[in-house]
Amino acid sequence: MKYDILKKGFVYKNSDNGLIACTGRSAVTRNGDLLCNFMLQTKLASNDFIPHQSISTDGGLTWKFLGSIWPHLSKQYSINNSISRAPNGDLFLFGSRTPINKPGESFWCQETLGILPNEMIWSCSKDDGRSWSEPKTLETPLLGAVEVPAPMCITRSGRWVAPYSPHNTFDSNLKVDLRHVVVMISDDEGSTWRHTSAIRVNEDDAYVAESWVSELSDGRLLATTWHLHRGPGDDYPNAYSISEDNGNTWGPTISTTIMGQSAAHAPLPDGKVLFVYNQRRHGQPGVWLAVAKPTNEKFNVIMNDIVWDATLATQHSSSGKSTNWTDFAFGEPSVTVLADNTAFVAFWCIQPTGSGIGFVKLKIS
Repeated sequence: MKYDILKKGFVYKNSDNGLIACTGRSAVTRNGDLLCNFMLQTKLASNDFIPHQSISTDGGLTWKFLGSIWPHLSKQYSINNSISRAPNGDLFLFGSRTPINKPGESFWCQETLGILPNEMIWSCSKDDGRSWSEPKTLETPLLGAVEVPAPMCITRSGRWVAPYSPHNTFDSNLKVDLRHVVVMISDDEGSTWRHTSAIRVNEDDAYVAESWVSELSDGRLLATTWHLHRGPGDDYPNAYSISEDNGNTWGPTISTTIMGQSAAHAPLPDGKVLFVYNQRRHGQPGVWLAVAKPTNEKFNVIMNDIVWDATLATQHSSSGKSTNWTDFAFGEPSVTVLADNTAFVAFWCIQPTGSGIGFVKLKIS
């Protein structure tokens, strides 16, 4: 297998209004358009995320900015969410919202490595993203805030599967279990939810973040996470686990062997997966894309190569570790497989060559 890069560009470029774009997830609509949602905020870690979206009618080559989602909520909540498509063509947004206490506040506390208390939300569009239902909340089942970078996975059976990572808050006395990926499950279209753990890491100095779940072509569910090391030194390779019963139970937590950071994935035929991830500390900085065929014993990486190279790994030459994430110069990649056997990779970046939501479109052969 190999990649041929068809085009690099921007879904959205940061303008002179002082706002910066982050996240960047895409989904294919019923009529074949590509919809990308992303957040605008005043600066990294500012508690003022506002969801926006852009649309492409030519498979991601050119983009039209559509504007904000729920503008009436922008003063009340900071909302960060990700888009996905259900098998029936409905579109979903899943993420978190944080109440805004005062303008300009940060949602990040460096002392506790925590975030402001928040809650999970979801929304649905049945008209290809032209309108979205008002956000509905999910009760957080465990102590701590929620870190929710991934979209909801709607399985072919109709089950809703939504991952999150428990996170510290500003309260240093609150003891949060940071070493597992929680999966929220609903079998009645969001009316009721239950939860289980998909991934658990065992190291005393470890924690997880940037977790993701997707349904593979053979019906198995794949969960992955950034396997972080809290102290000095390198993180661990990204971890994964597999469910063979639609998320009810999960196999062992295993190393992907890939020393990545934030990561996402999308299914390919024959049980394979595209695994996209950031690289700031090991090898050439940028966005990398691997093809793998995971089992309960091994991730089985078939190919692994950089698809977008970064001029800057961080804005001010910091460590590139998660504890210095507010200085990152790019992040949070996602990948979407299109009907013509191309892949669309999106990510945010703050680079000398341009800033905003960047993209790479590739042909897989």
